[in-house]
Amino acid sequence: MNLFTRLFESFLRKRHTAGHFRRQTMPLENSTARAVPDHLAQQLQAAAREALPAVLARLHTRTEGLHDDEADAILAQTGPNEVEHEKPLAWYQHLWLCYKNPFNLLLTVLAVVSYLTEDVKATIVIGSMVVLSTLLRFVQEGRSNRAAERLKAMVSNTATVLRGGQQRELPIRQLVQGDIIVLSAGDMIPADCRLLSAKDLFVSQAAMTGESLPVEKMAELAEDDGAGKNPMDLANLLFMGTNVISGAASALVLATGNRTYFGAIATRVTATERTPTAFEAGVNSVSWLLIRFALVMAPLVFLINGWTKGDWMEAFLFALSVAVGLTPEMLPMIVTSTLAKGAVKLSKKKVVVKRLDAIQNFGAMDVLCTDKTGTLTQDKIVLERHTDVFGQPSTEVLQFAYLNSHYQTGLKNLLDRAVLDHVELQTEMQLVRDYVKVDEIPFDFVRRRMSVVVAEKNDHHELICKGAVEEILAACSHLRQGDVDVPLDTALLDRVLATTHGLNAEGLRVVAVAVKEVPPHKTVYGVADETALTLIGYVAFLDPPKESTAPALRALAEHGVTVKVLTGDNHLVTAKICREVGLPVRGVLQGPQLDDMDDAQVAVAAEQHTVFAKLSPLHKERLVRALRGNGHIVGFMGDGINDAPALRAADIGISVDSAVDIAKEAADIILLEKSLMVLEEGVLEGRRTFSNMLKYIRMTASSNFGNVFSVLIASAFLPFLPMLPLHLLVQNLLYDVSQIAIPFDNVDAELIQQPLSWNPRDIGRFMVFFGPLSSIFDVTTFVLMWHVFGANSPAHQTLFQSGWFVVGLLTQTLIVHLIRTPKLPFIDSMASVPLLVATTAIMAVGVFLPMGPLASYFKLEALPLAYFPWLLAILVAYTALTTLMKRYYLRKFGWQ
Repeated sequence: MNLFTRLFESFLRKRHTAGHFRRQTMPLENSTARAVPDHLAQQLQAAAREALPAVLARLHTRTEGLHDDEADAILAQTGPNEVEHEKPLAWYQHLWLCYKNPFNLLLTVLAVVSYLTEDVKATIVIGSMVVLSTLLRFVQEGRSNRAAERLKAMVSNTATVLRGGQQRELPIRQLVQGDIIVLSAGDMIPADCRLLSAKDLFVSQAAMTGESLPVEKMAELAEDDGAGKNPMDLANLLFMGTNVISGAASALVLATGNRTYFGAIATRVTATERTPTAFEAGVNSVSWLLIRFALVMAPLVFLINGWTKGDWMEAFLFALSVAVGLTPEMLPMIVTSTLAKGAVKLSKKKVVVKRLDAIQNFGAMDVLCTDKTGTLTQDKIVLERHTDVFGQPSTEVLQFAYLNSHYQTGLKNLLDRAVLDHVELQTEMQLVRDYVKVDEIPFDFVRRRMSVVVAEKNDHHELICKGAVEEILAACSHLRQGDVDVPLDTALLDRVLATTHGLNAEGLRVVAVAVKEVPPHKTVYGVADETALTLIGYVAFLDPPKESTAPALRALAEHGVTVKVLTGDNHLVTAKICREVGLPVRGVLQGPQLDDMDDAQVAVAAEQHTVFAKLSPLHKERLVRALRGNGHIVGFMGDGINDAPALRAADIGISVDSAVDIAKEAADIILLEKSLMVLEEGVLEGRRTFSNMLKYIRMTASSNFGNVFSVLIASAFLPFLPMLPLHLLVQNLLYDVSQIAIPFDNVDAELIQQPLSWNPRDIGRFMVFFGPLSSIFDVTTFVLMWHVFGANSPAHQTLFQSGWFVVGLLTQTLIVHLIRTPKLPFIDSMASVPLLVATTAIMAVGVFLPMGPLASYFKLEALPLAYFPWLLAILVAYTALTTLMKRYYLRKFGWQ
């Protein structure tokens, strides 16, 4: 019999009339119950209080179980005992989602128009970009999702069922309402059940409620104390998704599948559409910014060229080339390849990325909501303190508690193991040599305590009793003060109550220890011997914080991530753990308080508080949505059934490989190690990924804007096209190829210190600020080619176009290095080797095309040698001016 744990749990459950010993893990009123329909909670409450014969009659069953034909009929009517899961997308649905974004759709339209105008080269180039970006995302996400599926571990897939009086192992999916099941330690509870019998039964409900300690369950009929009581607190009900820690039981199945508590939550999660994440909203806003710009500029170029040149078909093709040039067709591929590269790096750090978009959200995240158990803490109960009656450390109390735990019969549970972990006491106390068990006074529900009697060196007998503080005090006449036993008077009792209340207020679970020396001639002891005891102290338990938690929280804070704790556990325990790990506790808000708030009040409370306790699944989801509504990028980390709605509501849902299936399905990222240190690494990798995406968008947007601005100027004043459509497409393609290495670029440490976010206004400002800089040197090139090299007539337009082609491509490529960092390029911040190689190679190709044998194919011609000193001067001047303007921009607007 697991008496130590039973005493302890009973103590926590019992409510003392004076109010000093209320259970610290208070009943979760409004907890998980509020995540399910009211009628389901009412049905379970009624079933808990209904007389057993009446329940059996109502479900048309009996204590020896259903017969097979009865069970088959019920199964045919209600369906298998399966909870609704989020169905994986069919491959074609997944492929469509990978393709569907504004840029891919625009590029597809441009490819179709190019095909209709018989521009095969443009069709191939544009089509390739769309296909590559779509397939890259499809393959990478497919791999991650298959890895996530492999992580799903079934805890159990069979149950022991009574059918016609015979025990049989049946698949869980075949269970029906009215079945009688047999449970033992380690079993997963396969349905919502009413207990018929129970012996030393302790159940972990952490996945449903967040409470770290197991809960004692018993077959006794629950008291009819009002319809408002949460079914999770009813001692004779068991719930699907929880599991047996110790003991044995038989139970009647009340509900299966989606009709269970678990099923109600799962149905809500799978039926809820995902709201667009910050990444999706950001990419779409930037995409539409650039698309609107293209839709304005391309028609303008068409009208100016058609009006000034008179050839409207040539003007249309040129405007189409400008539209393609303005559209960063590599954006989908750059974004996808950057995210895929981030996913590969994260996989080496024990992080499985199910949705690539989540990597960017990792980097943008500025609020992380996390549960307590197993994340901040070790998910393991330890003996935190052993003190005398006034709270001072006491080895004597530990020794007596160890004797009691060692010699009690029955299963050793979490609290027993916590005491017995002090194995050194066996040697120190010479347990085998000096102590012999004489007798045991077992636990019962009236006394709520238990005792063992040991003989010490065959000299005298020592009765050692432990249990709930108020029950031990009721049996005590003295307390031990130092080495002296003094009578327990009112003043000392008040001090004892103050001490235990202080321990409870620190979130500790307290069990009292008392002793009594009895004559050695007696061999049989009973309840009557538990009188005139001497209180010697207390043992107190806690789920301690992980060693890595405090440094991880400091690192997250340094990187601009605010951590908030959302737990179903007790507020005192949670606040204590937070203080121990250095997490500021700016007010503690509990679930029932949230119920009395409207959405505006919740939005304010979500900002002001850092610890939220006794929360239901809907409370967690509501808080996450409130934080998102306040403009935060919110991550949520959880592994329980009660975490699934919040995981789905967050910008980035984070779970672990040991989580329940529904939590893993709702998550975007799965950690193979439940540690905040892994999260911090993921945040930094996400920011590197995001920073490189922003580089490409900034570079391309500003470069394209400058080119089109130059085209407008040239179109208005030149008697020929400043560049052929073919030149624009080739120049654009070469520039895009140079950007392929951006996912592998280095990122300055300063750029990942704080969360990054999408800011279309900033990108638009950046584009308008830096774009015209290149136009200054484009116009300089126009003047140079017109006046210095005589390319001032349609007969010499090829030379003019060749000169601008080279300048345009080289300045476009050079800008990559100039604005990839706020620092001085090549000196304070060096690009990665792949990016250096790619940009150098493209610049070399840009010079080679007009100078080499392929010039005529691309309708270019060789440039005179005198051109190249001018080219060098233009590039140096462009570098100097851009660097100066960058410093001004940095001072005025900052740099993200």
